[in-house]
Amino acid sequence: MSVKTTCAYCGVGCGIVATRTGERSVRIEGDPEHPANRGRLCSKGTHLGETVGLEGRLLHPMIGNRRASWDKALDLVARRFRDTIARHGPGSVAFYVSGQLLTEDYYVANKLMKGFIGTANIDTNSRLCMSSAVAGHNRAFGEDVVPASYDDLDAADLIILVGSNTAWCHPIVYQRIRARCDAGAKLVVIDPRRTETAEEADLHLAIRPGSDVALMNGLLAWCRDAGALDRAFLDAHVTVPEGFWTLADGDLWSTARTCDVPAADLRRFYELFAATPRTVTLFSQGVNQSLAGTDQVNAILNVHLATGRIGKPGAQPFSITGQPNAMGGREVGGLASTLAAHMDFAEGNRAIVQRFWASPTIAAKPGLKAVDLFRAVGEGRIKALWVMATNPAVSMPDAGRVREALAGCPFVVVSDVMADTDTGAFAHVRLPAAAWGEKDGTVTNSDRTISRQRAIFPLPGEAKADWWIVTQVARRMGWKTAFAYDRPADIWREHVRLSTYRNDGTRLFSLTGRASGGNADYDAMEPFRWGGTPFADGRFPTPDGRARLVPVTQKPLAAPLRDWPLTLNTGRYRDHWHTMTRTGLSPKLARHREEPLVEVHPDDAARLGIANGALARVATPQGESLYRARVTDAQRPGELFVPIHWTHRTSTGGRTGLLPRPLADPISGQPGFKATPAAIAAVATTWRGFLILAGEPAKRPDCLWATRVAVPSGSLWELAGDGGTGLLDTALPAGERIEAVDTARGTRRVAVLAGGRLAAALFLTERGELPPRDWLIDQLREAEAAPTLLAGRAPGPAIDRGPIVCTCFDIGLRTIVAAIREQQLADVAAIGAAIGAGTNCGSCRPALARLITGETTHAA
Repeated sequence: MSVKTTCAYCGVGCGIVATRTGERSVRIEGDPEHPANRGRLCSKGTHLGETVGLEGRLLHPMIGNRRASWDKALDLVARRFRDTIARHGPGSVAFYVSGQLLTEDYYVANKLMKGFIGTANIDTNSRLCMSSAVAGHNRAFGEDVVPASYDDLDAADLIILVGSNTAWCHPIVYQRIRARCDAGAKLVVIDPRRTETAEEADLHLAIRPGSDVALMNGLLAWCRDAGALDRAFLDAHVTVPEGFWTLADGDLWSTARTCDVPAADLRRFYELFAATPRTVTLFSQGVNQSLAGTDQVNAILNVHLATGRIGKPGAQPFSITGQPNAMGGREVGGLASTLAAHMDFAEGNRAIVQRFWASPTIAAKPGLKAVDLFRAVGEGRIKALWVMATNPAVSMPDAGRVREALAGCPFVVVSDVMADTDTGAFAHVRLPAAAWGEKDGTVTNSDRTISRQRAIFPLPGEAKADWWIVTQVARRMGWKTAFAYDRPADIWREHVRLSTYRNDGTRLFSLTGRASGGNADYDAMEPFRWGGTPFADGRFPTPDGRARLVPVTQKPLAAPLRDWPLTLNTGRYRDHWHTMTRTGLSPKLARHREEPLVEVHPDDAARLGIANGALARVATPQGESLYRARVTDAQRPGELFVPIHWTHRTSTGGRTGLLPRPLADPISGQPGFKATPAAIAAVATTWRGFLILAGEPAKRPDCLWATRVAVPSGSLWELAGDGGTGLLDTALPAGERIEAVDTARGTRRVAVLAGGRLAAALFLTERGELPPRDWLIDQLREAEAAPTLLAGRAPGPAIDRGPIVCTCFDIGLRTIVAAIREQQLADVAAIGAAIGAGTNCGSCRPALARLITGETTHAA
């Protein structure tokens, strides 16, 4: 039997048809009827079936390191929170929640904290990715409303991507963009890095980080001087503050200097925008994750409002969110700065919500936002903290300080699906939560489409849904009637009623007509988008019905510091998600980027003695971490890029959360992950190697560099060190050992057999070459180990398919290059027809295009 559900990953909200094929196995296909993806899935969604096993799962409540009953665990949580509130007041407790929660989970957590405990100290990891967009929408529109939908991409003649590597981070949206560009639309990418997305653009503006306001104010001035403003729309529907237009006095050349881009390219962009009324501007973390993120959002919105490019097909500003239910959390008030149902903390709104909830109290003001919340934990002001479905010990800025705060907090509760996480290590109580494939509820994607997420498997062990866990604690704290929910449908109907309660149309968020159905209607709910086409009638949810142009100015850009001369940028990899608690289980997703890389410009690498493929230490005033160096001119000189995904559990390096400053946008509270002062230095090693294991090591390899990825039937650790290798033996399992040592070359090769099968292979070298890993990995699944194990290859000619390029179909670089040469393939479509690469999610298409170009150049 097939189940229609939604993907567990990004805010695109792709529909999935999941068919169980075993007790914990499932076949995943895209839902051709879902409006978000029309049947397509990216590499992460395609391989969701590899992540539904129970390895590493938390399946029972734990108090300390001992298993406990649900009653004991819940009673303890309720008692400690109740006692803390009684002694220190409601402001002494906090929840830190997640865009991984379903809307129903989010709703009850927000209700408990704000309406019954009586504080707004509940914030979400969505604060880290899109709260600047929320603040910008509220300032410009009067409400946090994303006016665009994916359908607008199909109608646009110009698509602008600002601070978004869409080909990697939102591949299904990118495929829709490419389809429109193939039909004649133009694509402009604004990003300091030359990403895969930028490589396929008609124009790439590699602006200086943090210069977005100057860029957009310059565009506004150009449109004014070119007669491209929509004066009628401004007069009828937009409030323009006195003196606003003085912001747009900069000339093209001064803007080009500020943004550090060629004036000719800037002129081309401005002319293209002014001449193309049907323009969609998509913006994401590159805009939001800044100390001036809200101003950068409003600079984009100002241009769209001033030119009347809003509320019209193909003419919209479009914030695309990172998480699967960041939008659902915004709708129920999951942020500390909002109340519920798109209401703020105005006295009238507080009265509405308290009356609806029949609650004994209501939060009087916004609560602590994420950075301030963990600062309060560290200062002892927050004495009881509940973390749900997120890993702040890894993902928060200045994560070392966050760990210290968690270690000193008197009472920490963690609800999670995994038994061992960096955050869970600090928990006094760990509660086993339902994972994707077991959850039942709703999510809202980036274009306001609400979809059902349905269970495929029964709950394993003693795991429970997050809404159930929160509800049980609320009941034990004394509020049984208010939290008397039996199923997610009960919570959904209450959420719907609140959206319409005392809502006379001043709030656009309204789920009118969605509360009357019964449980069967909820179970059968089809995807729907709330709000129609916002602002199509020119009315905005402000007191006077008019949008607002918000004066924003470019803040001075910091000069390089003597000790920290570089600028550090952080972001995502194509096939990984957050801290890899899910994608880290998938062998196929692991192979695209097996190690955390620091990307550095060749000029900086040459000056600092950093070799491509060597190790390098990235340091900031907050901390330091090791990375494998990737030297590339896709980086601007003076700038570095590192991924966010690796944790203490998966690597001795790649700990990116240790590096950013704990500073945030003063309006939105969103941390500035994109421009941290930093330094980089080469790290010398005396040996390197790898360890392949059936399963996991009893102890992590003890050396300078050890980073793990999943492989079929086991794990692969890439290793390097600057001392002895003797401690590596502690990571090897028991069994029959076969060993070869070549002291002249400084090589050591060890194979461990168990019952004739390969249990482990350790290959080390000081000066020699290491064999490809694939054949040895395949040996883990063989019933009898090959006699050539220590050679690292099968008898006969060696076949190396190279690093994986197409994750969906597991196709390596050498395979692709061979096909291009042997079959004389001339374009990406021809590669797809010949070997399938690039024909599923399409996120590898830019890499395929580079290979075509490289082979053409080589042939010439």
